[in-house]
Amino acid sequence: MIVGYARTSTVEQIAGFEAQVKALQTAGCEKLFQEQVSSVGKRTQLEAALEFVREDDVLVVTKLDRLARSVADLMNTIAHLDRKKVGLRVLNLGMDTHTPTGKLMLTVLGGVAQFEREMMLERQREGIAKGKAAGRFKGRKPIAQDRQEETLRLATLGLTKASIAKKLSLGEATVYRILARERAEKQSKSQNQILIE
Repeated sequence: MIVGYARTSTVEQIAGFEAQVKALQTAGCEKLFQEQVSSVGKRTQLEAALEFVREDDVLVVTKLDRLARSVADLMNTIAHLDRKKVGLRVLNLGMDTHTPTGKLMLTVLGGVAQFEREMMLERQREGIAKGKAAGRFKGRKPIAQDRQEETLRLATLGLTKASIAKKLSLGEATVYRILARERAEKQSKSQNQILIE
């Protein structure tokens, strides 16, 4: 049986998702597993596909990055498929692990893809460091003291975090942080008081 797996990182990538599904159907996939989840998130449909495939089946993906997070992840997936005697086909590379050449090329390309990713992350870190040195990245602007005090005052009046955020034009996460910081400070003070006594 030919089994397809399609994945996009976000729900917004509908066009890319539909293109994957269409390509997999064109490739003759009889069963499709599909999900919209980040590669670092739990990929339940990939796990289901790997569990579903049986001896002599072929798992088909449109691109390597739809399947694996890294070379190690790719090698683990291929090893898992090999143990089950299942092949892997990557459409955009025209590659099939049923052949020794296909296995070799997949390993080499996986290594290149990981190298490229690491280089991109390194360039990104360097860019951020240069930006900080030049004063372009200063982090979040601090919340004005009066807005913090007003947040605490409204919380003591019993307003919900959502209503405080709306009233002060703050994000809910900001209100949560202010209140959490206040709780932590109070706990720290009470613990110090106990130690002094």
